[in-house]
Amino acid sequence: MAKLIIFSAPSGAGKSTLVRYLLSQGLNLRFSISATSRAPRGEEKDGKEYFFLTPAEFRKRISHNDFLEYEEVYTDKFYGTLKNEVDRMLAEGSNVVFDVDCVGGVNIKKIYGDQALSIFIMPPSVEVLRERLEKRGTDSPEVIENRLAKAEYEMSFAPQFDVTVCNDDYDRAKTEILNLVTDFIKQK
Repeated sequence: MAKLIIFSAPSGAGKSTLVRYLLSQGLNLRFSISATSRAPRGEEKDGKEYFFLTPAEFRKRISHNDFLEYEEVYTDKFYGTLKNEVDRMLAEGSNVVFDVDCVGGVNIKKIYGDQALSIFIMPPSVEVLRERLEKRGTDSPEVIENRLAKAEYEMSFAPQFDVTVCNDDYDRAKTEILNLVTDFIKQK
C-alpha cells in the first residue's frame, strides 16, 4: 500500500530543503502539488509549482468538497490540496509527500491515519529562525516579525505530529528524516 508523508514547519525551519533532499533519494516519492488562487510568480508554471485557480474557481472546488485541506491565508488567497491529485498518485502506487501548513498537516493525518506519517520540522529556536529569515534577504523587517509571531503559534502544533525533527544540524536532520521515511515506507 502506498504511503503519505506529511511535512509541516514554521517558515524558515528548513522544511522545503529537507523535502527536496528526500525526493532525490529514490524512494518512489511523488510531491503533492498544492492549488492556489494567487497569481503565478516569475517562471512558475501551472501543474508544476502549483495548480493556479481563480478565487471563484477555488471557492467552487471548496463547495464541491474537492480539497483534503485548504486555507484562505489572506482575502481571496487560498492554498489547498486537491483530493483527486492525491488519489491519482496513490492509485499509481506512489508514496505522496506533502509540504503543508500545520493545520493542513494535522487534517491530512486525521483523514489517512496510519497510512500517513506526519513530521514536524522544528527550528532550534525563534532566534535562529530570525537569523535564517534575515539571511534569506527576501522579506521586510515587518514581514519577518509577522512570520516569527506565526512561527511561535505554529510550533504549538508539534505535539499533534507523529514525529518532531529539530533542524539544528542539517546533515543530522536529513539523515533522521531519511531513516524515518525509509522505515515507514517499508512497514506493511
